[in-house]
Amino acid sequence: MLNTLTPKAEDLKSENHNQTGYLPTQYRISALIDDYLAVEKLHNRLQDLPVQWQNPQPRPWKIIDWQQINRDQIIGINAEVFLSILIGAMDTEAPIRGYTQTSRQYLEKLHPPMARFVGGTVDGDGELLELGLWEKEERQHTPALIKVYTQLAQEKITPKFRTVRGYLPTDDPYEDLYRHGLHRVATEYGATCLYLWLMAYSTGALQDVLAELLQDEINHMTKFWGFGVWAFPDTSLVRVGKTLIKTRSANYQRNNLIRTLRRMMATLNWSAWSLTNKATLIFTFTQTMRRLWVWHNSLTPEYLSTVFGRNTISQKSCSKSIAFD
Repeated sequence: MLNTLTPKAEDLKSENHNQTGYLPTQYRISALIDDYLAVEKLHNRLQDLPVQWQNPQPRPWKIIDWQQINRDQIIGINAEVFLSILIGAMDTEAPIRGYTQTSRQYLEKLHPPMARFVGGTVDGDGELLELGLWEKEERQHTPALIKVYTQLAQEKITPKFRTVRGYLPTDDPYEDLYRHGLHRVATEYGATCLYLWLMAYSTGALQDVLAELLQDEINHMTKFWGFGVWAFPDTSLVRVGKTLIKTRSANYQRNNLIRTLRRMMATLNWSAWSLTNKATLIFTFTQTMRRLWVWHNSLTPEYLSTVFGRNTISQKSCSKSIAFD
């Protein structure tokens, strides 16, 4: 459902939302980060995760006035470029079932409640019995983007369901989850930055839809990030960087982050963006990470133990020799 009783958010908290250029857009991005990525809100989203393990409830969307969406609500960016970005976003969001089931498989041996959260439950033959909460919330995104595109372009569109890399286990499920989890957090972070950036280039009902997409991505990114810090307490920034930018061997089948970024930039028609648009996206990524890093540093072992309890994942892997750089 796309309804809720939550109040309508202010339009970027800025009286000058129609001004274009780098500095006005930078101001709007900063205001959005202060609003949607306040550390207190991130803590609330993380603390909600154990609640959702016990009683999963999808976050309702506020009422959207779809018929009011129009091209005049696109500001500071070429409308055709904006539309091409929407196409890239919906094509990326479309294969949500593949994402959720792959993540469920990496999690189910080590943390069944989190596996259920992301991918639901399956029977002995692998048939889906129950949707995961992550899928219930994310599966709204592609239909919403299609509605937005139809309103702006006045033509229908069908998303492309690209093939998602599936479950590729090794003999070390703990290490497999570490690698998979880092890439999952990275993609959620990228989606968060993209929708926040698009909000800075929109207003009115168009911005209302993007705000709902953004809140879902922040919610999921925060839960995955915080859970990962709890599950892998002995990791390091060096380890994270090495894992994201390289593969384990020449025939390793999974994408590294650099390949993923290149694919995403091509999907989002990066080459057609103006220099200002590119600069503001980079600003969005850097400022969002600065805010997330402040929050990350507050995720102490003591705090996380009050949220999730004892770390049973690392206990299960005690017999393995996991080398953290």
